[in-house]
Amino acid sequence: MISRIRDVRKAKGLTLDDVAGRCTPPTTAQTIGRLETGTRTLSLGWLNRIADALSVDSATLLSLPDQEELPVAAMLDHKGAHALGKTENIYQPTIEPAMIALRVKSSVGDYRAGDDVWLSRRTADQYSGALNRDVLVPRPAGRYLFGRLIGREGNRLQILPLGSGARQQIVSDPEWIGVAVRLVRDL
Repeated sequence: MISRIRDVRKAKGLTLDDVAGRCTPPTTAQTIGRLETGTRTLSLGWLNRIADALSVDSATLLSLPDQEELPVAAMLDHKGAHALGKTENIYQPTIEPAMIALRVKSSVGDYRAGDDVWLSRRTADQYSGALNRDVLVPRPAGRYLFGRLIGREGNRLQILPLGSGARQQIVSDPEWIGVAVRLVRDL
């Protein structure tokens, strides 16, 4: 079993200090660094504390021997594609317990026909963390609204549907929302 704490932390754009401060109780960046590199033993207690600090399932922080790895061949940035300074891998994604999906049947906005959008279900106390993200919102009678969460006023969410010319929609008291966290596209 290999720790993927560093991979997850960097993917979320957090520093060692950020993670250390989010731990309950808070710890030091040095401790997080030692747990990432394996110079300190990663116990189940530490694994759960760090998973909570990163807002992920603890299984996300581990790479198991039978888990598929995809080697990264190059990095693409504004200067073009170039070789990596060190070996990197992409691990098969783990599915959160309450994750759901949206299948795109015809192109809308940035989404193409055939795309699958993985969504993390969130409750009302987590809605503010989804601002400016694409969300799926349940509506009465088995209907849904998919668009960008552009605002929140109390129990009312302001959603801007995708596509040109769409008008803002207001949804009051949704039981949950699904926040887009991964796009799976066949090329």
